[in-house]
Amino acid sequence: MARDRFSTATRLRLLGEQTAARVYRSQTRRQDRRSRLTGRAAFLALVVCSLVVALAYPMRQWVSQRAEIAEQQRLAAEAGERVEQLRDEKARLQDDAYIRRLAREHLHYVLPGETGYTVIDPDAVRERRTDQGAADRPWYSNLWDGVDTADRTDRK
Repeated sequence: MARDRFSTATRLRLLGEQTAARVYRSQTRRQDRRSRLTGRAAFLALVVCSLVVALAYPMRQWVSQRAEIAEQQRLAAEAGERVEQLRDEKARLQDDAYIRRLAREHLHYVLPGETGYTVIDPDAVRERRTDQGAADRPWYSNLWDGVDTADRTDRK
């Protein structure tokens, strides 16, 4: 038996069995580890995906509502500024001196005993005459141009 134990065939057979057992053990350990890791990873991925799906719509709504709130606050600030401007204008219009000044500037009013002068700028008169355009044409041309432009869809 001692001789059988040290024979080459016996040693090779034992070595093969040991190697096969090691390979089998490592494969089963690897498969156990892989299957455990894969299951955990799949569960973790499922949880993360469900959280993303569950929170995506509320987060989008929250962001859009925050933007809308900021826009409304900006509009409210602009309206507040406009209210202040109108209050200032109203206070100015309560002053008789301010009203007189506006009447003198815009309506060319003069007080009794004063002489009013109007200075005409020659450049402004030329600009006004060049802007007339249709005034130097006959009336029926203007009429037909009006009829033609009324049907156009690309009016400007």
